[in-house]
Amino acid sequence: MKSRREFLGMMAAGLAGPESRNRQSGMKYRRLGRTGYLVSEIVMGGGSIAPDNHKHVLLALDMGLNYLDTAPAYGPSEEGYAKVIEARGRDKFFLNTKVSLWDENRSKLYREIFDSLPEPEQKKLRSRANEEIERLGAAQTDYFCDYFEGQDQELDAAALCDVMEKEYGRRIDRGKNYRQIVLDSVDGSLKRLGTDHLDLLMCPHGANTPRQVSEYPEIFEAFETLRKAGKVRHLGFSAHTGAAGILRAAMKTGVYSAAMVAYNIVNHKFMDEALEEAAKSDFGVIAMKAANPVHRIDEHRKPVEPRRVKLIDEAVPGPWKIPQKAYLWNLRNRNLSAVISNMTNAQMVKDNVPLGGNKA
Repeated sequence: MKSRREFLGMMAAGLAGPESRNRQSGMKYRRLGRTGYLVSEIVMGGGSIAPDNHKHVLLALDMGLNYLDTAPAYGPSEEGYAKVIEARGRDKFFLNTKVSLWDENRSKLYREIFDSLPEPEQKKLRSRANEEIERLGAAQTDYFCDYFEGQDQELDAAALCDVMEKEYGRRIDRGKNYRQIVLDSVDGSLKRLGTDHLDLLMCPHGANTPRQVSEYPEIFEAFETLRKAGKVRHLGFSAHTGAAGILRAAMKTGVYSAAMVAYNIVNHKFMDEALEEAAKSDFGVIAMKAANPVHRIDEHRKPVEPRRVKLIDEAVPGPWKIPQKAYLWNLRNRNLSAVISNMTNAQMVKDNVPLGGNKA
């Protein structure tokens, strides 16, 4: 197993060629932008991974999958992947985690300030936040897609933070709340994962506006500290809402190397140009929420619109299950590096992992 010191040596040597792990003949691999990682076309989501639910990850690795995603917000997911590392070794796959508390903490701090303001000021700020959401176009039905409960509240909170930043941002300790929170989060994640380094760190976890990835240099400072210490190799972010604008803003920083963004047959018209720009900039993109708009498993969410199911059925005819059709449709886009699937058991692994390399 490669140690942190060995990875530091690789970076110091300036090795720029593609980096491959766990390559197997049954899987196809694509380059994750400037990271140079050759990642399997299907990668593993971490939402359901736990110490008592990780053996299907081992099966996926046996089938050629080589990228694992997790986050502190996913319950015992990191501890579950620690079992995978213990069983297979750290150098068999690429690993990312996220800084789940970053945006949640920012929203909490600004909400406390907002609640202390007089009502006329609150109304003014709320109006400006609504105007910002309108300007971004992020709430358009087929762009927004309503992926999870509370998504609209997250967008509202992020926009409110953005419009309050200039006038009220000085009240927040930026070093503590924007920089140190990243450092502490990574140290906690590494401990839970049982490893000393990450291949990719995503911060913010679930960005909602372009300003979240472009106007917080403290994130970049923390990343540089972690990179020099050999704890993190590359910086990325994830985004469900308004992802095209966020992707463009992140590329302009020159610091981010990759992203995980919502992309599917429903929102693609809003996303395709940004993905083309990312590919031209050698910026790696992993698609998430490929199946969510056409296949809901949460009985508490709104039912899937029949027109959306018709879209995927017509685009990918055949006996495939609806989620499989969604993944296959995404993989037709060569501007993507991979599609993530939140596989919860061995049957889902058997259904979805073989889609990597399928020509349907």
